[in-house]
Amino acid sequence: MPVITVQISTRTKDQVTQPILYRIGKDFNVVTNIRRAQVTEDYGFVEVDIEGTLEEVQRAISWLHTTGLHIDAKQRSVSDESNL
Repeated sequence: MPVITVQISTRTKDQVTQPILYRIGKDFNVVTNIRRAQVTEDYGFVEVDIEGTLEEVQRAISWLHTTGLHIDAKQRSVSDESNL
């Protein structure tokens, strides 16, 4: 299954308390794996692998872009390797 690594960081203090990774796992059929994180009262950063079908990974990433968080995908494209 495709896996994409994404760095997510907050832009505001209020975003720190939002259950972003919970929502990704609940609303999309993907599995998240936290690679590293740093969270304080004012700032949150997480590097997370998102794994699932190509469609679900893309949907989860698209949703992340609507949250107002700073999103930086480590890979720019995801392949389902169906043509190998």
